[in-house]
Amino acid sequence: MSYQNWGPQDLTAPAPSQLPEVPVQRGMVLEDVQSGWVGAVTRVEKSGGMHVVALEDRRGKSRTFRLGYGFLLEGRPIRLMPPAPRAAAGAAAGTRTASGSVRVEGQRAQVAKASRIWVEGKHDAELVEKVWGDDLRVEGIVVEPLHGIDDLAGAVRDFRPGPGRRLGVLVDHLVADSKESRIAEAVMASPGARGNVLIVGHPYIDVWQAIRPSVLGIERWPVIPRGVDWKTGILTAFGWPHSTKEDIGLGWQKLLGAVRSYADLEPSLLGRVEEVIDFLTAPEQ
Repeated sequence: MSYQNWGPQDLTAPAPSQLPEVPVQRGMVLEDVQSGWVGAVTRVEKSGGMHVVALEDRRGKSRTFRLGYGFLLEGRPIRLMPPAPRAAAGAAAGTRTASGSVRVEGQRAQVAKASRIWVEGKHDAELVEKVWGDDLRVEGIVVEPLHGIDDLAGAVRDFRPGPGRRLGVLVDHLVADSKESRIAEAVMASPGARGNVLIVGHPYIDVWQAIRPSVLGIERWPVIPRGVDWKTGILTAFGWPHSTKEDIGLGWQKLLGAVRSYADLEPSLLGRVEEVIDFLTAPEQ
């Protein structure tokens, strides 16, 4: 008799060796056994070492589930695993980039591809570069700031997206019925956008808020009254200099300096950036 197995046990949990381990991929259709929910994978988010997957059903509704056991793929039970690292095989085991990917040692950055990631401003670009920069250099993807999206339609038209020339756009405050959502809808309705342009966004007023408050030693981000410049209000609440553009730039550098890896960012930003990278690096259909 083995005393190692003595005590309460979950008899319904399958032994790891019984089920195939399948890395999650966007577009994969899965069924959650417990709830019966069936949907396609639209995103995978990681935070603090835990991965969750969003499944969108045929009506466009979405639910999130923790990766692991309890999924059916093509009617067969599997253990759903985190996405396979983009890094090439042979990378040093246990060496990770700030995004959590396996670091590719000794590989030179690829020549920049035609595809691009556009973000709203300089601070967005610096944050994406700090966390995902290693991955993007391996993939040959360049991040460019737009300095606002009021003329996003014109910028996309000038870019001329198409096969081999995809465009991913990360937008601040992309919520229902906002100005940003209306701009995004208009762009996606334009010729050439379908299948070649992906616009995603986070719910925050500014990308600063995508940094977890706990990383900064606060419980939550300050609430700034309407009519007050948001960044100025934030720096004022922190007791930091806030009168000039230089003050705002220095304040952002302090915030950015607190970010060490993806674990310091909110899942709602992590998932969107990963979605854009997946879109730009997916093989042409």
